[in-house]
Amino acid sequence: MPTVADLSDPYGNFMLGPRPGSAICEVCFDLTDGHRRCYSCSHAQHHLDAIAPISYSVAHEQLHHALAGYKRAPARVAKRFEVELAAVLWRYLAVHESCIANASGTDRFHIVTTVPSSSTDRERTHPLPRIVGQLVGPTRARYRRVLRPSGVDVPAHTSCGDKFEPIGELDGASVLLVDDTWTTGANAQSAAAALKAAGARVVGAVVIGRHLSRRHADNDARLTAMPTPFEWDLCALHTRTKNVV
Repeated sequence: MPTVADLSDPYGNFMLGPRPGSAICEVCFDLTDGHRRCYSCSHAQHHLDAIAPISYSVAHEQLHHALAGYKRAPARVAKRFEVELAAVLWRYLAVHESCIANASGTDRFHIVTTVPSSSTDRERTHPLPRIVGQLVGPTRARYRRVLRPSGVDVPAHTSCGDKFEPIGELDGASVLLVDDTWTTGANAQSAAAALKAAGARVVGAVVIGRHLSRRHADNDARLTAMPTPFEWDLCALHTRTKNVV
């Protein structure tokens, strides 16, 4: 039976760990042209208390294919990706969930949930709740489905608390929000807004891949210069001393 390390080790050969820096968005860790925040984070409302991307997900490269394939590939291939991504998330959270909690201003997360799909039909079949609620040991017992699509028409790439609606009250709980990919962050910020409207005191997020393209600006050179293999004992928030969101 493969272990979490067996399943996640191959990903360590191609994942690229985000780190804070002078030309890195202080919110989502996008590569910037020297600005403190990327365009999306400069123009969005912020409801998350901290965001931790596990790796950059570079367009058309291996992590990008896995994050697309676990949802869209033929069943046998999708299942393999699902188990592997669950191992990546498990291994990361076993070491770094406390980093996310600390950056969010809490000692621990009481509830773990996922960013819902925008449509009810996709939400019923999306594999991410199964990963977080069944496969990943550190989150399994705390997983709750606490949000659902509201049906409100919200423009694409726009964060809005009305995009999702809560299922019950959260009564001051600290919530860890899990998503597979961060592009503009609109869905995650919208989910965090809905969680706080339902009574969550703190909402931190972990995303498996922060989407990037090598074709933008000098991304190719900067990504190529990043250290490999992936360092499982380091995370984007290790050097954070306070919340910047």
